[in-house]
Amino acid sequence: DDLPRIIRAGRHIAMPKRYIPGLAVDLEDESQLPEAVRQQARLGDGWVKLVGDWIDRSVGDLAPLWDDDILRAAIDAAHSEGARVTAHVFGEDALPGLIGAGIDCIEHGTGLTDDTVEMMVEHGTALVPTLINIETFPSIADSAGRYPRYADHMRDLHARVADTVGRAHDAGVPIYAGTDAGGSIEHGRVADEVAALTAVGLSPTDALGAASWNARRWLGRAGVEHGAPADLVFYTEDPRTGPDVLAAPDVVILRGRIW
Repeated sequence: DDLPRIIRAGRHIAMPKRYIPGLAVDLEDESQLPEAVRQQARLGDGWVKLVGDWIDRSVGDLAPLWDDDILRAAIDAAHSEGARVTAHVFGEDALPGLIGAGIDCIEHGTGLTDDTVEMMVEHGTALVPTLINIETFPSIADSAGRYPRYADHMRDLHARVADTVGRAHDAGVPIYAGTDAGGSIEHGRVADEVAALTAVGLSPTDALGAASWNARRWLGRAGVEHGAPADLVFYTEDPRTGPDVLAAPDVVILRGRIW
């Protein structure tokens, strides 16, 4: 009872050599995806995460991992288990199939276009843009000298991310804060992500809500209401004024206990 609650998505699901080695469940054939999704749905806390695209070294650029029909079957399988599905997606090409298949959320989403933004609005698909993660794209590109198309693509996605996320927000796509921490990004930087969301067009209130009350509601957790767990942070200054204030609450209450 003295630790924050974590909502897990189980392990990523990918194909061999199409994600960070050792992290994902690698399927030998995409026909295995619906059953793998069912298994991860039963192991997680209501979420499953797919790898939607990754570099395909045979073509030298980002490419989708799954056919559209398989995606529809897999996402239907997750929903039948009471789970939602999100996907790692950097580029453009994987997005129509994922959104059209009924995916619930897109992580990163740097390849969103006007057409796929419109699809997200129509389907109610959420976006977690992980803006502080996108700042690593230039260094990823610099280390990809063997794949110049991929490197150029990553630099281009980075260069236009503010416009991409800003247009998604303006169109009405639900946006939530996520840092993609745990690899090259240290945990504890959600305040920086909130600041980054304001820089691409969210109001300070909306950006803060994307990391707190709106995110809780989206994840199915109670907010500030009678009978809800007393999980609260208090500030003497307005936390919307900047990341330094937001990152240093004056009082933390976890399930009614002051820390």
